[in-house]
Amino acid sequence: MSRSRHRSAVAILLLAFILQFDPLLASSDHAAFLQPPRPGRPPPMLLPLYRSPPSSSSIDGSRFSGRHLQGSDQGQRPNARMRLYDDLLSNGYYTTRLLIGTPPQEFALIVDSGSTVTYVPCDSCEQCGNHQDPRFQRELSSTYQPLKCNPDCTCDSDRSQCTYERQYAEMSSSSGVLGRDIVSFGNQSDLTPQLALFGCENSETGDLYSQHADGIMGLGRGDLSIVDQLVEKGVISDSFSLCYGGMDVGGGAMILGDISAPSDMIFSSSDSGRSPYYNIKLKEIHVAGKALSIDPNVFDRKYGTVMDSGTTYAYLPEEAFAEFKTAILNELHGLQRISGPDPNYNDICFSGAGSDVSELSKAFPAIDLVIGNSQKLSLSPENYLFRHMKVHGAYCLGIFHNGRDPTTLLGGIIVRNTLVVYDREHSRVGFWKTNCSDLWGRLHMSDVPVPSASPPEVPTAAMALANASSGPPNYELPGEEHVGVLIFDVLLSMNYSDLKPHISELSGVLAQELGVNSSQVHLMNSISHENGSLVTWEIFPQGSLNHFSKSTAELIIYSLAEHQAQLPETFGNYRLVQWDVQPPPNWFWWEQHYVAALVSIIVLLILGLSAYGIWFAWRWRQQNAVPYKPVDAAIDEQELQTIVTE
Repeated sequence: MSRSRHRSAVAILLLAFILQFDPLLASSDHAAFLQPPRPGRPPPMLLPLYRSPPSSSSIDGSRFSGRHLQGSDQGQRPNARMRLYDDLLSNGYYTTRLLIGTPPQEFALIVDSGSTVTYVPCDSCEQCGNHQDPRFQRELSSTYQPLKCNPDCTCDSDRSQCTYERQYAEMSSSSGVLGRDIVSFGNQSDLTPQLALFGCENSETGDLYSQHADGIMGLGRGDLSIVDQLVEKGVISDSFSLCYGGMDVGGGAMILGDISAPSDMIFSSSDSGRSPYYNIKLKEIHVAGKALSIDPNVFDRKYGTVMDSGTTYAYLPEEAFAEFKTAILNELHGLQRISGPDPNYNDICFSGAGSDVSELSKAFPAIDLVIGNSQKLSLSPENYLFRHMKVHGAYCLGIFHNGRDPTTLLGGIIVRNTLVVYDREHSRVGFWKTNCSDLWGRLHMSDVPVPSASPPEVPTAAMALANASSGPPNYELPGEEHVGVLIFDVLLSMNYSDLKPHISELSGVLAQELGVNSSQVHLMNSISHENGSLVTWEIFPQGSLNHFSKSTAELIIYSLAEHQAQLPETFGNYRLVQWDVQPPPNWFWWEQHYVAALVSIIVLLILGLSAYGIWFAWRWRQQNAVPYKPVDAAIDEQELQTIVTE
């Protein structure tokens, strides 16, 4: 997707359809759709986040109600647990998997706290791009119902169905019809499938057309928001949380519903009456412990400081960005300023920091955001930098000026490895620094309440899959935090002769399901087995990196062992047989930079051969030169030898 979607200011709703209806009070068929709120306090619904193509979200202008559940002594309700996929650098957004219809049809949707409608491409779409999954087939779902035209919605030209339309600041758009169907949250969810309204796209343009993800999951405030619908039904409490994985890791978890906040979580109030966007009270920015000379009112203009999970980077008002940029440049020593990866943008980039993310704090300063009651949200370098795509060991600032828009916009990069709680019931937003990739594993592999400040004791990988029946399975790997290569064997029920022609296709599907690039998945071996086919794969770090995190390897093992990775039915059933990890190689400098080393050697050889050739030619000319003598010059006589004859 184009960078303009990331770099836009708060995405402004240029053309919006505003639904003013309340599903509980509309026509009689709505009563079958939304049930009255149940007593009891709703529990969290946990959804996983996945990695995908760059896309920043727009902020919709739909009406929002800021609903609150009545009573504070209500009991727990079920939760839904789903992974987040994708990452910010490779994809620009995070996605989760949502199932719609009966039987369910699966979609990869961008998790967007700045949008208030959930939509997927419709089977009737005349202008939709090629996305990750097939379009929604309405006729294949026995429970799909179009939302009939009524006085509270905008109707189509035939006045038969309600429609929606969204247009975003970078001129991408989505429009279609509204319908309702059963929405499921995956097999890890305790929340039962729910009937919900969503958009069925008939047209999409711009980044929405070209992105890999299927659509948007709207988490903002508004009647069409999936959060508002679930809260209105009384199945979750009025809260949700997001936890994005760190640099080079991605993934994470999404939690719909309330959670027990850790004791060291910090909060900022959020004014739900100001706008449909989730805002916080940002007061100061500190760089390397020094407060910037910025009027606090700068962060409170227009929509204030907005948290938007669908936006990739962060954007400051122009005067705040100028101070921030100067402070950062003054703290950087020993790094070289270089051009950005895209000549169309004037990125601020530096080389010389090395490729190890854990060492970045030695080269780049710490940043603190002072929020709420003067509490500090500390940002490590991964919270404001992104990797340079063309220069190894180089990084660029992921915080930009917001042009003429005075809004402060904090996108996903700011909250890497941070659990963010959108506590709508109490009008506040909470922040807790943690390892979001590990958080997802703890949500699924333990009965300990989440989040927990100290993770529970878990068995190691030595407890193989054969022992999984003795209790909840765990796939924690021993050793260091970094993994060089992950090796695993998978047993497929498909006959080997049938599988062999499709091995490459299977590797590509596996890479997609595991959230890695296809170039990282290498086939080691494949043989026939009495129960089908046994295939061995290796997963390598991305690009020029020599490692990935242990938590990433554990997440891949978990996905395979618990059948979270879904393969096409043509490959039959599969089972993870065994796995192993190898540590990162101890490379010398020339091994890490082998291309540069090889080029240097070739250049030296060429220069050496050229020099030798020039020297040899000069010596040859010297040896074969005939000295010049005048015609009348005296010539030394030589004695003739006597010719001896017999």
